[in-house]
Amino acid sequence: MKSKMSIDTLGEYLKDNGVKPSYQRLKIFEYLVQNKNHPTVDTIHRSLLPHIPTLSKTTVYNTLSLFIEKGITQLITIEENEGRYDADAASHGHFKCLECSNVYDFEFEIKDSGVSGIEGFKVEEKHLYFKGVCKDCLSRK
Repeated sequence: MKSKMSIDTLGEYLKDNGVKPSYQRLKIFEYLVQNKNHPTVDTIHRSLLPHIPTLSKTTVYNTLSLFIEKGITQLITIEENEGRYDADAASHGHFKCLECSNVYDFEFEIKDSGVSGIEGFKVEEKHLYFKGVCKDCLSRK
């Protein structure tokens, strides 16, 4: 998903993926596409509330659940008590910095044939998470 898409293009994208593009849904998806910060429901709600005063956290949560159901957003759960969202639903990994709490994307390729113990299984999703200290935090030390 490219971050320079217009609202019209985002609306078409949502329609093409079976989502009725209401104003709130468009703004939530636009936020996800434009902000690669892997936000939480609270982050999205706080960011959009000044522009949509009637927006509830429940609406944000339900909208994100719909996006996940339609396969256009993924839920990232690196920490048990923290759900983050990503508009890039393609397989890729995530690195969470234990100091600044930022989450970064990275590419990876896992060949199913290189994994043992799941022969005969059908793999539907692949998730890879790392935790550590990011290069920005390391450079400040």
